[in-house]
Amino acid sequence: MIREILKLGNPQLYEISEEITKDDLVFLSEWIKDLHDTLMDYRKKHGAGRAVAAPQIGIRKRLLYMFTDKSYIFINPVMSFPNDEKYVLKDDCMSFPGLLVMVERYRQSDISYLDENFNPQKMHLEGDLSELLQHEYDHLDGILATMRAVDNKSFYFEQMKRDL
Repeated sequence: MIREILKLGNPQLYEISEEITKDDLVFLSEWIKDLHDTLMDYRKKHGAGRAVAAPQIGIRKRLLYMFTDKSYIFINPVMSFPNDEKYVLKDDCMSFPGLLVMVERYRQSDISYLDENFNPQKMHLEGDLSELLQHEYDHLDGILATMRAVDNKSFYFEQMKRDL
């Protein structure tokens, strides 16, 4: 089901998400389907979007969904950073379409997580995928890119596909 994406200013976006437990497994496939449907709908409307965090659609659980060449499900992810190398980029978000924010992110990251079968997994990320999952991971802790702006002049508007 396509869910409403919570927008900047909604207090739910600033809450810390809870870990998924074995008791939550009965809901997991529905949550994943909702994340997929919502992401695909956003792509269709805005011409962008590679990942979404469960809190963005009102599910306060530690669950990320990414669709690039295939679907990736990250349950109870934990991120770490193999080195201190960072870079500055313009970040966007489905919770504030059309607004770009200059943020600093790590170039590389490692993510440990459970897959949809609750099996432990680990992935090394670099560049844009590292940045993408850092962004989505922040949502699990109630942190938005606007809160990571490098300074108070780091905000830009971008024309979205739907505006063309």
